[in-house]
Amino acid sequence: MDRATSPAVPAGLRAVAAALALAAAITACKGGEGKPPAAAPGEQAAADAVPVEVAEATRRPIAASYAGTAALEPRAESQVVAKTSGVALEVLVEEGQYVKAGQPLVRLDPDRARLALAQNEALVRKLENNYNRARQLVAQQLISAGEVDQMRYDLEQARAAYDLSRLELSYTTVVAPISGVVASRDIKPGNFVQINSPIIRIVDSSRLEATLNVPEREMAKLRAGQAVTLVADALPGRSFSGVVDRVAPVVDNGTGTFRVVASFAGDGELTAGMFGRLSINYDQRADALVVPRTALLEDGGEPAVYVVRDGHAARVGLKLGYSEGGWVEVREGLAEGDAVVVAGKSALREGSAVQVLEREPQAEVAGGKAPAQAAAAQAAR
Repeated sequence: MDRATSPAVPAGLRAVAAALALAAAITACKGGEGKPPAAAPGEQAAADAVPVEVAEATRRPIAASYAGTAALEPRAESQVVAKTSGVALEVLVEEGQYVKAGQPLVRLDPDRARLALAQNEALVRKLENNYNRARQLVAQQLISAGEVDQMRYDLEQARAAYDLSRLELSYTTVVAPISGVVASRDIKPGNFVQINSPIIRIVDSSRLEATLNVPEREMAKLRAGQAVTLVADALPGRSFSGVVDRVAPVVDNGTGTFRVVASFAGDGELTAGMFGRLSINYDQRADALVVPRTALLEDGGEPAVYVVRDGHAARVGLKLGYSEGGWVEVREGLAEGDAVVVAGKSALREGSAVQVLEREPQAEVAGGKAPAQAAAAQAAR
């Protein structure tokens, strides 16, 4: 039986086919150079995770307060004026000196006032003698009753002039109307002082006051006796306690505000003129659920935070309550222990994978950013 045989392939054709196969293999090897090996699914997910810092929702006391700014003013202040004119012979106080009410401050030249007093005193004695003689003469019907009455009126007028002269003489010694510290002195010995001209300013700093103009919507919350905390710009790191002294019962029609006056003890470091930031606590919750203020999203919408659940970010809407310092009360939306994102939230979206970093509030890295903030910025780029 004859066997079927394939046609013979020329040797030249076999050589060409071998060369083509070799070239294809070389090209495939070159095309694969520089490509990384395919990443495992878990490794790819870790690389896409956004680094964030979180804080737990916790419970702590929180107070509701109204905050404002005001300058401290003395409760009592007096601009001492000269009640008569004359040359200042003595100035008895210096700036910064404490004085008591009624203490002499300045002595003016008393000569003119003393002479006027002596003149009126002599006139009173003369008219008293004339009036006494007239009373005897009218009993003998030697003068009329009308003449006696006129002498009595003249005597009363002279006595009034005498009292006025004695008062003018007392004005040559200028005394302190209130107790306090001499804040300024605008007179020197030898100066001529005009009547009613201010010469010394006295400030009573034993109690200081700060006046706030509060919007009318807060009127039902604030009342006298509430605690006030003051932080003065001139004394960083210090806080001072005071009390609401009085609350205006009416609202200003022009501004829609009412006046609240807080008082502070002025016998320490606080002085009149200092600028301070005040906080009036009008309510307090002893066991409020709070989160850091930095956890709140700043996208212009309803209050919300990102909560980390199973390695992913979930946007959660909140109902907020009081706020104090760096804390915000959460009325609805979170439970105690929930982890909220406080740094790196700008790079997050609903469902984003996250990598939680340890919080290092004081540490700073490139450009002054915290680790999570810098990493989030790098991831965003």
